[in-house]
Amino acid sequence: MNNRTKYAALIAVLAASLALAGCGTPGAPQPPSLNLPDRVTDFAAVRAGNQITLTWIMPKKNTDKLLLKGGIAVRVCRKEGASCDATGADLQFAPGAAGTFTEMLPAPMAAGAPRPLSYFVELRNHNGRSAGLSNPAHVLAGEAPAPVTNLTAELRKAGVVLRWAKPDSAAQVSSAVRLHRKLLNPPAAKPHEGLLAPQPEPLEQNLLVDSCSPEGRNGPCRALDKEIRFGQVYEYRAQRVARITLDGKTLELAGELSAPVRVEAKDIFPPSVPTNLAAVATTGENGAETAIDLSWLPVADPDLAGYAVYRSEADSAWQRISPAELLIPPAFHDVHVLPGHTYRYAVSAIGKNRHESAHSAETEESVPNP
Repeated sequence: MNNRTKYAALIAVLAASLALAGCGTPGAPQPPSLNLPDRVTDFAAVRAGNQITLTWIMPKKNTDKLLLKGGIAVRVCRKEGASCDATGADLQFAPGAAGTFTEMLPAPMAAGAPRPLSYFVELRNHNGRSAGLSNPAHVLAGEAPAPVTNLTAELRKAGVVLRWAKPDSAAQVSSAVRLHRKLLNPPAAKPHEGLLAPQPEPLEQNLLVDSCSPEGRNGPCRALDKEIRFGQVYEYRAQRVARITLDGKTLELAGELSAPVRVEAKDIFPPSVPTNLAAVATTGENGAETAIDLSWLPVADPDLAGYAVYRSEADSAWQRISPAELLIPPAFHDVHVLPGHTYRYAVSAIGKNRHESAHSAETEESVPNP
């Protein structure tokens, strides 16, 4: 082997050695994981009476995206002022578990005017360190509103009129009332009847109203539920609700539910009374036919079946002169009249339930002599 060949071989060995050395050179040292559980972001709170129930889902990973193992220490705190005061609970939950905590409000926080109260949850590792507090969960502290008393329900054609006693406190007068309505006789399930078929009625509905409408300031408070359906049976309960807006969200503090009242929505109501009844005497060519034409404004009630026409002469009793089959158009042609006579007319509306309205305002017309 000549010198040039020996030199080339030596260079190759050195290059290989350097390459091997470079592959084994350690990089910058990585900091050890602190194993901090991720923050809770779905924290929620509900107040029922003076009991607070908190719920959340425990994270499965730490802030380094590594799976957590074993139980995780949980600290719950409430905040009314500047500091977040611990509730004193010693909690521990497994990763991914559904967390829950319930407490009774301390007496000072269950008294006074409604005001915001915030709860937080903090997860700690075995060294007592955490990644921070959860999202806040808000409720209202303070005394719950007084219960609604003397709730009554009365069926009207326009809906169910609900009344309740005016509260003693002026502050309670300005609060809202939530009316809970429950359908007691839901219909049996039926097959789909097409796009135009009426939608099934919800089993339960809520209606939020002012505690006292203007007409109820000096007497019982009232509200009208227009969304009922005749033929159904409903149960109503009411509760007074204090409401405060915080960060664009409305917080509520509800009082006790009232005793229930029941209403059977039977359709016993006639249509509206017809209006603008007019009568005009007419005579055919060469006096061939003398008659009186009647017309009136149509009644807009959806349960209208038709009309009936009544006539009276002088002081005689009213007699129905329209046929047994109800009139559909708002008009009638009375040919049974005599020249020189004066007749009074009235008209009524009759519903599909066969209930008849009162007579309209009467009108009078005279048939001229030939």
